[in-house]
Amino acid sequence: MDVLTPRQKLILAAIVEDYIRSAEPVGSRTLSKHQDFQLSPATIRNEMADLEELGYLDQPHTSAGRVPSQKGYRYYVDHLATRKDIDQATLRVLRDVFQQRMNEVERVIQQTATVLSQLTQYASIALGPMIHQQHIRHIQLVPLGGCSAVAILVTDTGHVENRHVTLPEDIPPGEVVRMVNLLNAKLVGTSLAHLRSHLYQEIATEMAHTLERYEDAISVLDQLSETVVNGPAQVYVGGVTNMLGQPEFRDVEKVRPVLELLESADWRRALDVVPLTGPGVQVRIGQENPVENLQDCTVVSATYMVAGVPVGSIGVIGPTRMNYARVMRILEYTAGALTRLMTERLTGS
Repeated sequence: MDVLTPRQKLILAAIVEDYIRSAEPVGSRTLSKHQDFQLSPATIRNEMADLEELGYLDQPHTSAGRVPSQKGYRYYVDHLATRKDIDQATLRVLRDVFQQRMNEVERVIQQTATVLSQLTQYASIALGPMIHQQHIRHIQLVPLGGCSAVAILVTDTGHVENRHVTLPEDIPPGEVVRMVNLLNAKLVGTSLAHLRSHLYQEIATEMAHTLERYEDAISVLDQLSETVVNGPAQVYVGGVTNMLGQPEFRDVEKVRPVLELLESADWRRALDVVPLTGPGVQVRIGQENPVENLQDCTVVSATYMVAGVPVGSIGVIGPTRMNYARVMRILEYTAGALTRLMTERLTGS
């Protein structure tokens, strides 16, 4: 049940938006000057006191105005934030990113992280496509001498995986060439998630008829698939130093945990920060974040998809005093653009 009156909603929204702009506690006299208000400072003070009692506002000092609490921000995001179109300048920047001819998807994701941090002036994090969602475009095997070789696997997104593998002793060079040709003929287009099952169900029998030492060929590809199928996604972080420009983080000790997290982000940790979820924008405020380093921050994230399946995610990290409406709209647009790009690259449609 909604416990706030229309007047309280109006006052809470005004306080959140004023505080986002100024980073200064908001007082009743300031609110009374709003053109939308026809209330006396005394009436506004009474409503602010009630909102504080309900847990939506905090008062940093006895003589100061109020600031939103985490509960107040949550109510604002869920009920009061006005959905606005992206301004034309921001839209042009985002469109330029996705109209560039970049062959590798990873390059697009990296550029996305950079642009998100520039547009929002917060930190950003982007998780590249999970590799098991990608499909094989080409396989190459480069002998290095002795029993050592490098297996090179290129996916349909332009991602390149290099893995050292061990070749059987005394395998003839011609046999290596035939093995690579057969693998390319049979495995191109196979998703990495299904590589191992495809290998044993369909390729092994044909290898037995085509290659003299097919067990050796199976062994080589098995080494490659074992390390690649569960391989990590790429993680890109942008605008880490933007955090130092926020008034909330002028205390270095307060921002240090955030910087340490971002500077050491790997794909497993990134999934905690910007999880793969369904469509839509997710907002986690303060202690709603499961990562302890971020419990003084807000994380706004979105997932990009292929055929309804989440393949990667993007996010913006800033103080709880964040321009929620703008950041959410930027993330929504960007996730949609990445979804269209990934669908085109991975499915050809």
